[in-house]
Amino acid sequence: MKPFKFKQFTVEQDRCAMKIGTDGVLLGAWISIKNSPFSILDIGAGTGIIALQLAQRSNAEMIDAIEIDENAYEQCVDNFENSPWGDRLFCYHASLEEFVEEIEEKYDIIISNPPFYSEDYKTSNESRDVARFSDALPFDELIESASQLLSDEGIFAVIIPRKEEENFIKMASEVNLFPNRICRVRGNENSEEKRSMLEFSFEKISIKIENLTIETSRHDYTEEYKNLVQDFYLKM
Repeated sequence: MKPFKFKQFTVEQDRCAMKIGTDGVLLGAWISIKNSPFSILDIGAGTGIIALQLAQRSNAEMIDAIEIDENAYEQCVDNFENSPWGDRLFCYHASLEEFVEEIEEKYDIIISNPPFYSEDYKTSNESRDVARFSDALPFDELIESASQLLSDEGIFAVIIPRKEEENFIKMASEVNLFPNRICRVRGNENSEEKRSMLEFSFEKISIKIENLTIETSRHDYTEEYKNLVQDFYLKM
């Protein structure tokens, strides 16, 4: 498994069940950093890709990540240490529940590309299953924890299946988190919307709705998509 080279950092992923995918990179590029975050938390860090993107994009002094899977955790630590921003990045080997109990701090940005295959099948690769299945991190637990760890002016952002959007927003509203920005993502002009990127805060304001199409044809990317991710991908 070759390392994945980005413009300013490299991500080793041979020990991670969940490899670098479009979802994480999209979310890390899309989330707004207009409130000049001091502290950032990436929940379920995997390789650490989103935390690394935010280290590149922002001047946040404290960028924490949590990863429960031991192999992924070790890989994330290595990826952090080998990046130009090792002094700002820290990964905890913990469950979200343990983390919430231990940590007093509040974060200006909380971001997660949660595992979300809620379909009923399992594969023979257990660590991949844990990474992929939502029973590893139920949405309600993620939302509840985010509401406890988020600073008053903070932003909580996720990427989830489009079909889960309405339900996720409803659950978030129960802990006073309201959608401020929504971006619905489709692979190409003729495909259905597969993903929703959502940005929440404790402030109820009118929602800015965006749409993003990734390709016009196979490997021919739209300008919007290129503009979003060009700071990261080598070939953009």
